[in-house]
This record gives sequence, C-alpha cells and structure tokens, in this order.
Amino acid sequence: MGFLNKLFGKGTKIGQGTEAEQGAKVEQGAKVEQVTSTKEPEDSLACCTEQELIERFGGIAFDKQYDFATVIGNNNWNIDMTKEEISFGPNLDFPIQVLGTFSHSSETWLWAWANTKSGLSEHIMQQALQLKKYGEDQGIDLFSSSSFDFSKDELHRIGLIASGMFDASAYYIADYGQGAMLVTIKSDVIDRQRQDDHLRILSVFPQLISQFEMDHKIALQRYLDEKGYKISEQGARLIATKGRDTITADFDELSRLSNLKG
Repeated sequence: MGFLNKLFGKGTKIGQGTEAEQGAKVEQGAKVEQVTSTKEPEDSLACCTEQELIERFGGIAFDKQYDFATVIGNNNWNIDMTKEEISFGPNLDFPIQVLGTFSHSSETWLWAWANTKSGLSEHIMQQALQLKKYGEDQGIDLFSSSSFDFSKDELHRIGLIASGMFDASAYYIADYGQGAMLVTIKSDVIDRQRQDDHLRILSVFPQLISQFEMDHKIALQRYLDEKGYKISEQGARLIATKGRDTITADFDELSRLSNLKG
C-alpha cells in the first residue's frame, strides 16, 4: 500500500492497563469536549457500492493523510479510552471515533458496534453506527455485516471512505500486536496543516487508482472538485484549473487514466 502503510502504526498501549484483543474489555470513560465529526452523509451524495464510495471520497481522504503524516512524524501512538483520545507525544492528543478492529491471527474484521465485549461507549462509535445504517439503507454489506474475513490492507478502504464521508482530518490504523484498531480523527491542529499542494495530486491519484477498483475519470473529477478546481472536458481529456495551476488528464475508452500532467 506504499505511503498508506507508513500510517499503519505500532504503538504502546490501548487504555490504561486493559487488554486490546478483539472482544476484550476496554475501559469506558467520559466523553471529551472536542467531538469528532459525526455528520450524516449527504443524501445527494448517496453511493450504492463500495467502488462508488472510493470514487467519491478516496482522493481527498488520501490527500489528507499526507498532512496528518507531517503532524505526527514517526511518533508512536497511545490510545486512552477513558478520554477517548489518541496521542502521538506531547501536545498531540486527538479525539477519536473507533470504527472497528482487525485480528491478525484470524484475519477478520469486527465493527465496533458488533464488539459486545469491548465495553465501548456509544459516543465513541457514532460513525461506525452511522455507517451501519448507511450500509443497511444502501445495501452495502461492508458496513452492515458485523464481521467478515479481511486483510489488513483492506483497512485502508474503510479508513478512506469513513474519513471522506465524515469530513475527518485523517484516519489511523493503530497496530497493537494481536490486532489493529481503525479510528478516525478530527482536529484543528491537523486541519491547519492542510497544504494546498498542486503537484501533490500527481502523486496521490496514481497511488489511489493502483490500489482500488474504480472509474478513474469520475474519481479524479471528484478529487479535483474537492480541491477547488474548475473542471472542463475536451473529449477524452479532462482539464482542471485553479488560479494559475492546471491539471491535464487523458483517459482511454474505458475511462482509465493514460496520462496525468500538472
């Protein structure tokens, strides 16, 4: 997964002396004041498949991961379930939403709302619950099935979709040895780091389409729209402009990207 795997972080612990296995008891604490965004996905952007969701949110969510990586550097993580926060060293404490956990031994995913033994508060899994409802409404098994076989690379798919849908600052995969916990993060500290880097698009988008099945043209249009570009089409060519910056993309007859210049 290239750059994304750099954000598959090893950490120190979860909670305060509690176990971190799937199904293990986790301390349930008070709600933090700074609440992670749990806005409802907009009806006008309703997508009926995982592919459509990746096309809609993958580019901008991937883009945000670059800014997040700049903020946390190579620091290890620590999750405090009492405060419902993840930290990456002094003054880098961020509120989280827990989406679910992945077991390395069984290679299975378990949504937070299905982990009845965890003791998690409903507050910390609001996004997971909203994704469950969205999956039920749109017929997307990925969100509505409680547990299924999975690979750790597929965690990025859920992370990107959730980050985009809920306008999170980033997502993070906290690897604790026996498994990994997937969380989203919302913080002004990370958002202020946001770089309007024109040339970043030339790196982000090729990585995105190399990892996930999607319509390249639709996905790039969604990404560029989120970045504030004005988009026009000339046959199989897409031209996006913002100020003095221009992105030009060419596609084949199957809407596959053949050339991307900036």
